[in-house]
Amino acid sequence: MHARDIIDLFGGQSALATALDKGQSTVAYWAKVGVIPAKWHPTLLSLARERGIGLTAGDFVAGQVEAATQKRKGINDQVLKMPGKAAANQKRLDLGIQKQVEIDGVGMGVLSDGTPFLTGRGLARLCGVVHSVVQDVSDEWELEVPTPRVSKIREILSSHNNAVSSPYIEIEQRSGDFHAYPDTVCLALLEYYSFDAGNNIKDEAKRNYRLLAGGALREFIYTQVGYDPENALPEKWKYFHDRVSLVYNSVPHGYFGVFKEIADMIVTLGQAGLHIDEKFVPDISVGQHWSKHWSSNGGEAVYGARIKYEHNYPDYFPQALSNPQDSWCYPEMALGEFRRWFRETYIAGGKFANYIESKAKEKRLPVSFAQLAIAAYTQ
Repeated sequence: MHARDIIDLFGGQSALATALDKGQSTVAYWAKVGVIPAKWHPTLLSLARERGIGLTAGDFVAGQVEAATQKRKGINDQVLKMPGKAAANQKRLDLGIQKQVEIDGVGMGVLSDGTPFLTGRGLARLCGVVHSVVQDVSDEWELEVPTPRVSKIREILSSHNNAVSSPYIEIEQRSGDFHAYPDTVCLALLEYYSFDAGNNIKDEAKRNYRLLAGGALREFIYTQVGYDPENALPEKWKYFHDRVSLVYNSVPHGYFGVFKEIADMIVTLGQAGLHIDEKFVPDISVGQHWSKHWSSNGGEAVYGARIKYEHNYPDYFPQALSNPQDSWCYPEMALGEFRRWFRETYIAGGKFANYIESKAKEKRLPVSFAQLAIAAYTQ
């Protein structure tokens, strides 16, 4: 089916735009080019089921074939092909939000790699437009043949030696996906709505552009969130850093503790984008399983007695309420056995995967994070 026919099934452009909470210009563009972007297919199919509309996935494919046929016949010279899966915007599991604030309705922050960003609503407010305009620009960016608006914004980016495959960076968080618009993209949109948007030029954009052009927006965001790029420990590594600092030299000589011994695993997971925090504490799982192994296999008779030592959590961890923790440390003579057990039983034997999957079921970790963690340390 042609995009216009699918739109008509939902009552026309205005009705569908309202149902999707999108600007009508987005739906009108679908009708113009004859193709609805693939990212909207699941939403439309779900909406059709709710309303008892006879729409199938094959109808979208048929529409794309029809549009392509029309182009070959010269009927439509601006038919757009949607990018395949490989070209789609990729979620960044390796990035997180280090700092974030909202100032006068403008949401802003810094990602864990130091990239300053605005939220979609914050960017819209800065440019003097409604939020749906920023959403429309994001949708149009995915089209193989860009709209004049996106072409101009890309031209502005290029003039400043910048190029992006997507106007935002998609961050997967435990609470859901988050779109962060980098400062370079924000300035390009701000410049567009200051000088190049024709009848849609905004005085608000002009005022903000004069204040924030060049590197001023970056410095403004850094200042507002309290971020020092010259002396910044990524927030996601702060948990690990603080825990290491608290257990440093706390284990008596001649003994070893579980947390220090699995630090390489924690670092590996962090490099893959999964960092420890107050809800993800893998050393508790390892310690419990190792303690059972120690007791059931007569560890004390073989290596000597284990003893307790003070193990403290950072004060912002809920576990810190019972600091100091009485944790077990084990004779160094047993270190070789611990490493063998950890490698062959905890990791290869599936205990690590079980722990990660249990956290996903508790919704403390999204499934994609769980899969990432298992792959990072078991392959």
